[in-house]
Amino acid sequence: MKIILENLTKKFISRDHKNDVVIAVNDFNIEIPDGKLVGLLGPSGCGKSTTLNLICGLEEPTEGKIYFGDVDVTNLSPENRGVGMVFQNYALYPHLTVRQNIVFPLENLKGPDKMSKEAMEEKAMEVARLVQIENLMDRKPSEMSGGQQQRVAIARALVKTPGVLLLDEPLSNLDARLRLQTREQIRRIQKETGITTIFVTHDQEEAMSISDLIIVMKDGIIQQVGKPQEVYNAPVNLFVARFLGTPAINVFKGYIKDHKVYIGEDAIMKTKAPDQEVYVGIRPEGFIPSENGVFTCEFDRIETTGRDTSVVCHNENCISDEDIRAIVDDDLYTHKDRIIRFDLKPHKTYVFSMDEKVIDE
Repeated sequence: MKIILENLTKKFISRDHKNDVVIAVNDFNIEIPDGKLVGLLGPSGCGKSTTLNLICGLEEPTEGKIYFGDVDVTNLSPENRGVGMVFQNYALYPHLTVRQNIVFPLENLKGPDKMSKEAMEEKAMEVARLVQIENLMDRKPSEMSGGQQQRVAIARALVKTPGVLLLDEPLSNLDARLRLQTREQIRRIQKETGITTIFVTHDQEEAMSISDLIIVMKDGIIQQVGKPQEVYNAPVNLFVARFLGTPAINVFKGYIKDHKVYIGEDAIMKTKAPDQEVYVGIRPEGFIPSENGVFTCEFDRIETTGRDTSVVCHNENCISDEDIRAIVDDDLYTHKDRIIRFDLKPHKTYVFSMDEKVIDE
């Protein structure tokens, strides 16, 4: 099912200052295609969970409209929207078995939708097989791992065959390996069911690994929408560039003079843009060690993390929160001097104006 959010806005009265208004979602406009998995991505407090609550009907918008397909559901109650919701804390009934937890939404169906016990059992087993917990149906939540409990929560959301599946930080309570396994399960389930799915997370790696599209948010405002790799490769502003990528992008103060981009005294690339002060972002994989390279740094150390070897170095113009990290080929790289020089990959080097918007020229 296609989802359209039109000028969606949500305002709250501040708890600390009664006369102040907090805008959690600000003039949100997006069309989410039918059958896609969309990652809603941003730091804590950016409005992504509020957006999800507006879509499912747990919050009422201050302004704007919500459409499921061509149907305006803005004022429709949550139970009538055909939405499945999975929460961060699983929200399972601890005194019920897995089977009872999954069947519970079906027991509340009324009128022509009411199902027999046999039909409910059959439907519960169908979704249990989908999420691969059919052998756990008689266990209670306390007898299961976090990943298993999360799959029960997903099965319960799917049992009513919703048109939209909403996942609010569903992996944040799991350890690293289990997060990886469970996000792959979520992707598989979404592909098999074809349900339009919105996945809220602050973890950019999660969002980029399983999403068809990502929506990057900041302060309730959409910053950029696109395929994950396209957004990573072509950020529209410095916030997006900084938010996506591990290790994070290296950011420097720079300037443009005579159609050249400078970091300190180093002219690192040509540009058609006019003279001005700028920020320069260089992805860790954008450095090429070279004796006659265009960019100079002071060597600190080598760090090896799994498959990546990074040169950690310094430059007085760097304004990143951490040291400069340049990912290099460990089979070819050897360090000899305190001063190290790099050439830079143009497609991994970005120039931003002082208002943090990318300069394309």
